[in-house]
Amino acid sequence: MTTALPQPLRNLRILSLALNLPGPAALVRCARMGALCTKLEPPAPAGQPSADPMASYSAVAYAAMHEGVRVLHAHLKTPEGQATLHQELAHTDVLITSFRPSALDKLGLGWEALRARYPQLSLVRIVGSEGDRAEEPGHDLTYQADAGLVNGLHMPPSLFADMAGSLVASEAVLQAQLARLQDGHGVCLEVGLAESAQWLALPATWGLMQPDSDVGGAHAGYRLYPCADGRVAMAALEPHFAVRLCQAAGLPALGDAGTMRAAATHAAIAAFVAPQTRAQLDALALAHDIPLHTLA
Repeated sequence: MTTALPQPLRNLRILSLALNLPGPAALVRCARMGALCTKLEPPAPAGQPSADPMASYSAVAYAAMHEGVRVLHAHLKTPEGQATLHQELAHTDVLITSFRPSALDKLGLGWEALRARYPQLSLVRIVGSEGDRAEEPGHDLTYQADAGLVNGLHMPPSLFADMAGSLVASEAVLQAQLARLQDGHGVCLEVGLAESAQWLALPATWGLMQPDSDVGGAHAGYRLYPCADGRVAMAALEPHFAVRLCQAAGLPALGDAGTMRAAATHAAIAAFVAPQTRAQLDALALAHDIPLHTLA
């Protein structure tokens, strides 16, 4: 039996001016929680599908992040664009932006101005870094680098800072709505992409990813091994999973931390996994209830 997804933002009216990734990703999450979402974009340049850079980076990503979102177009630096903006703001509950604070002020969208004109409106302001660093330029790559998530010269496997920021921004919309329900007034919440990346990096900051940590590779049941036609991400961390892995590998079924950290256990499990194919390891996981995932 499946349960319908909850709709905590049902009929909440959200207007977003945020382009690129964090704002649109947050907006579509809000739409999935029942919000009535509108995005106001600048008019598209000649020959371009949209003024949002994401439409050029990836049409697939742009489409996915605008599913269920009403898109309008207006140039905010013109009287006509301002009129369209304020026509929307007059019946908006939460405004999402991704401009620097100084740019918002120039558009008449600073918090004090908004609060005076629309007392019930909340503002979720996505910035690169919170507080005094909000005017600094940056992008996902610089925020990940600052958080220690970039290794060597390899590009990160995903836009973690942007996506983490979108989660924090959608959470901020929920917080704003709860706050308004308590006292009837809107609130201003700032979401920093740098701080969002730092939140993702906390396990590393705590030392959990060091080689001597059980989740950093010290535990023989929780690490990557090569197999005959690829790799396997082994995640038999808890004692009952470790016991099953040891039994499958022909080792004494102890599963305790000392045994699983021993060099001999690492070597034995590596030798057990190495000649097996991904299909064999997938079958092993199913037959013995061992958490693992094979990779090409």
